[in-house]
Order: sequence, then C-alpha cells, then structure tokens
Amino acid sequence: MKLDGLGEAAVSSVVFAGIGVVVFAAAFWLITKIAPFSIRKEIEEDQNTSLGIIIAGVLVGIALIISAAVHG
Repeated sequence: MKLDGLGEAAVSSVVFAGIGVVVFAAAFWLITKIAPFSIRKEIEEDQNTSLGIIIAGVLVGIALIISAAVHG
C-alpha cells in the first residue's frame, strides 16, 4: 500500500472542500438577495412548500456543479 502522497492528498481534499463550501454559501446568499421576498418568511411562517422544493433543487444543482469542478 502506497502512503507516500497521503498527506498531500489530504491537504488538497481539505482545501477543495473549503473552497466548495464557500462557493456554496455564496450562492445561497446570492439567491436570498435576488429574491424579491423573504425566503425565510415564506418557508417558515407561510409554510410555502413549493418554494422550499425550488430552493432545494437549485442548491442541489449548485452542489453538483461544485463537486464536478472539484473532482476535475
């Protein structure tokens, strides 16, 4: 079993995971700023399930794009 590049691979994985989380958080922040209404109020107080499903779909799509970019 080769363990020569294990440390370098671990550091690389942590760096790319951190970059992915930052980009994901920035995308979610951008979605909340672009929306002409309060997403929190619509989902929590008004029980708008369809908005929750739409936001979840957008976030899954962004996560897939980020994971593909990190994977190479």
